[in-house]
Amino acid sequence: MSPQVAGLLQLTALIAALALAYRPLGDYMARVYSSEKNYRPEKWIYKAIGANPAAEMRWPAYLRGVLAFSAVSVLFLYLMQRVQGALPGSLGFSSIDPDQAFNTAASFVANTNWQSYYGEQAMGHVVQTGGLAVQNFLSAAVGMAVAVALVRGFARSRTGELGNFWADLVRGVVRILIPISVIGAIVLVACGAIQNFSGIHQVGQFMGGTQEWNGGGVASQEVIKELGTNGGGYFNANSAHPFENPNPLSNLFEIFLILLIPFALTRTFGRMVGSLKQGYAILGTMAVIWIGFVALMMWTEFAHRGPAFEIAGGAMEGKETRFGIAGSSIFAVATTLTSTGAVNSFHSSYTGFGGGITMLGMQLGEIAPGGVGSGLYGMLIMAIIAVFIAGLMVGRTPEYLGKKIGTRQIKLAACYILVTPALVLGFTAVAMALPTPADSMTNSGAHGFSEILYAYTSGANNNGSAFAGLNADTQWFNTTIGIAMLLGRFLPMVFVLALAGSLAEQKPVPETAGTLRTDKPLYAGLLVGTILIITGLTYFPALALGPLAEGLAS
Repeated sequence: MSPQVAGLLQLTALIAALALAYRPLGDYMARVYSSEKNYRPEKWIYKAIGANPAAEMRWPAYLRGVLAFSAVSVLFLYLMQRVQGALPGSLGFSSIDPDQAFNTAASFVANTNWQSYYGEQAMGHVVQTGGLAVQNFLSAAVGMAVAVALVRGFARSRTGELGNFWADLVRGVVRILIPISVIGAIVLVACGAIQNFSGIHQVGQFMGGTQEWNGGGVASQEVIKELGTNGGGYFNANSAHPFENPNPLSNLFEIFLILLIPFALTRTFGRMVGSLKQGYAILGTMAVIWIGFVALMMWTEFAHRGPAFEIAGGAMEGKETRFGIAGSSIFAVATTLTSTGAVNSFHSSYTGFGGGITMLGMQLGEIAPGGVGSGLYGMLIMAIIAVFIAGLMVGRTPEYLGKKIGTRQIKLAACYILVTPALVLGFTAVAMALPTPADSMTNSGAHGFSEILYAYTSGANNNGSAFAGLNADTQWFNTTIGIAMLLGRFLPMVFVLALAGSLAEQKPVPETAGTLRTDKPLYAGLLVGTILIITGLTYFPALALGPLAEGLAS
């Protein structure tokens, strides 16, 4: 069987598995966020934190809950790292330096999981399991809560109430993320991922000397790393490490976990707004972009140029032989079109165009299907922009799901789509202009520029993957990427929740003959075009200086 055919079979199996899970999971999540019943463990949590899950919140109160909870999470994780040396189960590792502790705390709370350290050489069991893994659950649940709040903004009318943040947060963790993670961890252990709390031990000879590894709760952290579109690896090699991702079966399962909730949330959206066709339109848009990126990536990486590529069957540099080009390409697209950031191969070693595809996937806003929660609300923002453009074409006030898109709504949507490009391009420009950050680049020329552009693209878009080659463990990068991650995560949430509040206050507009049908393929095509054009106009000059220049020169 040729590698191309094997890749096509993997892709077919993945799509089939996602299709089977789409309806039951999407409907289940709609019931979770619409239910008025609280389970006993949830009641204990509400009592412990002093929250009333029945109290409805307007968008400022909902936002205060998001920001306050996230700020406490950053502080808690920062302090845990700073006192690691005094904690049990530290494996003899010292406390984390202040700049790196800030970067890591910001990273995991912002659902970015950017790592400028070697996990197996820096973090002990308590920080890994009690700090980082916990934030993998919580940050994912925060993103889902904000997405559900926006959906309620479309579904409700004549009220500014968006639900209760604390109830949405707790239910996301208790009813969705934990049950799936338990099952997923068992599957990964069965595939060969490790799950223990052993100390550092020798595993054999390597290059004339001994090789040492520490154990850990790897399978349990790996499953929520992928399911919650987090991406932070227990080991520095991330999902290329055999302890995290042992074989092709586990690799395909991890890709499935990455895409599971973001795609299924479109069904949740359709169910909650009372029109499954609207959910299918968003799903179709996401699927077209994702499949297009996978096809383009596989074509780029399989293209034979010269004897070395022909012998290897394609561009195998930086890829694991147990996954091959197909498994690596599908994983790379899945992780960069979501906010996951996990890697099973090293994107810096991809062809020039291949590296550009991973970068472009993040620059789209990671909306196809995007992160857990953030992908849905990002795509809905783009849907509003597309409706507005269509309205300008015909001279009609735009409407979406029975809500008028007026001056306030389009300003909030515009602010949303401008935040991340401003952070990415601004920080990249400053880093390239100063002498010290450029010293961290391993490569010069277009590839060196791509290293820095990728780093800030990954941070501001809350992805977390790295282009490799860049020494990001410096005070400059730890601080600036940490700031980019926090602003890139929480500033857009401000505009999303403000938009949700303004939509919930509106009176529904009855559908007429002139209303744009947003549940049809024509609109989905318009939405795809809008996304690509906005991204292209924003990032094309920077991409032309980096991956495009490198690809054309090779």
